[in-house]
Amino acid sequence: MLGWWRDLGIERLDLAVMRRPGKMKWHKDLALSSLPLGWAKRENVHQADVYVRPARGYAWPLVFLDDVAAPMAARVARKYDAMVVETSPAGGCHIWLSCESPLEEEARREAQRWLARQIAADPGSVSGEHLGRLAGFKNWKRGGVWVNVLDAPCRGRRWDSAAALCTSARVWRTDTGTCPETAKWIDTRPEPDASPSGKEWGWVCGQLEAGCCPKRVYARLIETARARRGGDAERYAQRTLERALERTAGHRTSVVVVNAKK
Repeated sequence: MLGWWRDLGIERLDLAVMRRPGKMKWHKDLALSSLPLGWAKRENVHQADVYVRPARGYAWPLVFLDDVAAPMAARVARKYDAMVVETSPAGGCHIWLSCESPLEEEARREAQRWLARQIAADPGSVSGEHLGRLAGFKNWKRGGVWVNVLDAPCRGRRWDSAAALCTSARVWRTDTGTCPETAKWIDTRPEPDASPSGKEWGWVCGQLEAGCCPKRVYARLIETARARRGGDAERYAQRTLERALERTAGHRTSVVVVNAKK
């Protein structure tokens, strides 16, 4: 993982461990060669989770996406130089997508927001400086499973961020009379439904469109919604899945499988 970043030109990193019950310990703006990996290993043995990101304060040719379905992550890696990190067999993948040009943190945030909508990634992990798990360490949130690199192609196929940063859905604000050099962009795209059910609906549709097993999507949706909906979680998950299957072509027959389980 670190070698792929080095080849991409990522020279400085922030390393962090999350100690229970939620205390974060940082090592910031370090050269790759000086990362305290031995210290991180000792912390991980004692059930601290290990995270990493390109150091803040620099422009990097890299954007991060969280909780991407494995089939979708594989599709991205077939098209672009993108490192796919499996955080757990039951969870989604991290994608570190290489870009044609370096992006400042604000631009990375805009690119991540745009990409997350396209591939149903986690909309809450688009800050431009989000941490990802470091491969080779255990994920204690998921019971101590290993974090692994699934794919890290290096074919010279980098993503052009212009589609995200300067789309036709954005227009210049000219009603203030400002000249183009000082005018600001405004986003005319409709905002996605930010409610819990709206986010879950988008996630379910994205998982099905990526080819994920409906039964796994159903089980994970119940787990996510149970704290909010209580005893109604199973009915809610069943209805949400049925509607999503109706909307996404090629998945209709799977409804019978989920119903049969119940």
